[in-house]
Amino acid sequence: MRRKLQHLSLDARMFDLHQNHFRLFGLPEQFGLDLAELFERYLRLRQTVHPDLYAAAGDREKRLSLQASTRVNEAYQTLKDPLARARYLLTLLTGDQGDDQETTKDMAFLLEQMELREALAAARDAADPFAGLAAVRDRLSRQSSHLITQLAASLEPVSGLDPEAARELIRKLQFVRKCEAEAEALEAELDEAL
Repeated sequence: MRRKLQHLSLDARMFDLHQNHFRLFGLPEQFGLDLAELFERYLRLRQTVHPDLYAAAGDREKRLSLQASTRVNEAYQTLKDPLARARYLLTLLTGDQGDDQETTKDMAFLLEQMELREALAAARDAADPFAGLAAVRDRLSRQSSHLITQLAASLEPVSGLDPEAARELIRKLQFVRKCEAEAEALEAELDEAL
């Protein structure tokens, strides 16, 4: 067991809880990530700091292991999700966290979101609710993919970082995600009714 304790002590010194998520995983600070590589690095880090490995260790080592494990999990959750990764990267690149309460000013986009929500409501009462639901989910998936592609371009420092464009795309993607969650909830409700 002494060997594991020494290993954790070394990791605790090397494991800076204040480094950014990208550095934690040894990845470049960019929007485009290889998610398989991110997952592999996550598994390796998690295996190194997992609290179960230090169940018999001293209080300090247990605490450090728990902190490191929590940090690794939080960083992974942020980087694997395009929306969370975009928000995080924008904050890193600009130092500004932005305003989560701000909404998009793109009226055409807002109208389309209203139409999608109305289509979800109509699907609930339709003879074949799953067909209407599938159509809405398909449109949302296309919107999400398109916004993520645009986000990648707006967060690319090489081609010219555009923070305001990125913030606007993040706001739009938040709308799409909310509508996707509503569609998932409707699908679960319809499945339960069967």
